[in-house]
Amino acid sequence: MLCHCRDDRSFHTNGLRHPVCARCEGITIGFLVGLVSAAIIRLPVKILFLFLLPLVLDGMIQKITSYESTNIRRLITGLLYGYALSSLIVISFAAVFRFGYGIGLKL
Repeated sequence: MLCHCRDDRSFHTNGLRHPVCARCEGITIGFLVGLVSAAIIRLPVKILFLFLLPLVLDGMIQKITSYESTNIRRLITGLLYGYALSSLIVISFAAVFRFGYGIGLKL
């Protein structure tokens, strides 16, 4: 069964299950926050890569052992991952734009 179809891995509001799991909710919220705050907050790339690790580790450990993550942990790791992912995308686009502008490409 897919993660999104499991009641135990999703948040509920008024008795209704959210359409995606807690981890994907965190990723989505974190991604949007990262996009909105990218112009204001610039964390170092090394820190952003570290933000990716908790989700990867939590998911991998859960996959290969009998460990079962909690929805709060899934949400937090998803928030960090989504924030880092969108921030890295914005940084990448800015670097490519600066590189193109630096070599004389004009839009």
